[in-house]
Amino acid sequence: MSVPPSASPLQRSPIAAFLDGFCAAWCSALAYVVLATYVGVAALGHDFGFSLWWVLASTLLLWVAPGQVILISALAVGATSVETAVAVGLSSARLLPMVVSLLPLIKDKDTPNRALILPMHLTSVSTWIEAQRFLPGLPRAIRVPFANGLGVGFMTSANIGTVVGFYLAGSLPPLLTAGLLFLTPMSFLISTTRNCRLLADWLALGIGIVLGPLLAWRQVGLDLLWTGIVGGSVAYGIHRLREALK
Repeated sequence: MSVPPSASPLQRSPIAAFLDGFCAAWCSALAYVVLATYVGVAALGHDFGFSLWWVLASTLLLWVAPGQVILISALAVGATSVETAVAVGLSSARLLPMVVSLLPLIKDKDTPNRALILPMHLTSVSTWIEAQRFLPGLPRAIRVPFANGLGVGFMTSANIGTVVGFYLAGSLPPLLTAGLLFLTPMSFLISTTRNCRLLADWLALGIGIVLGPLLAWRQVGLDLLWTGIVGGSVAYGIHRLREALK
């Protein structure tokens, strides 16, 4: 789904580009998946005794549901600050490749580094998926404000879901809360298959689907990290070998 601007992209102001990005987020099914997911995150925070303002602040400062689930769960069971920080940091490390891949799409040679701080902070899987779809078709002069609008749009949906989930927490069955949290990985899987173009993309996806649950079942530490490293490396190696043999 594309966002029909009221003027040519070359004539868009930064504010108009930001609003285009914000609208693009809400035109995406991922915004409503994020909203539903954060209903589950807020219910989890409520059940562990955290305030609404604390959960909202964790969204603004941390901004990714898996990291927030780890943060809430670790603090609730009495983990130390260092243990919690390491666990959340390792969970969020998967976003670094997304940030690295988005920067060349967002910036141009005249973009100051300070203008990249906000889009880097707002990068999530949802933002990355939709940015990969929209940004290549936009002039570079408006990509930063568009990316900011996209990220703020998804974060707004998360905050709305947080407020709704916190006040519904007492009436939500635990199974429904778990199901809402599961919506995010399923939607990302569907969206990722739509964006797969190269052999390496399909290989990485397939290896990850098989290897991730296997490592989790074997209770291998840092299973998500090892899934990404092993799956991505094997997929890239096979892709390069195939290209060399052509």
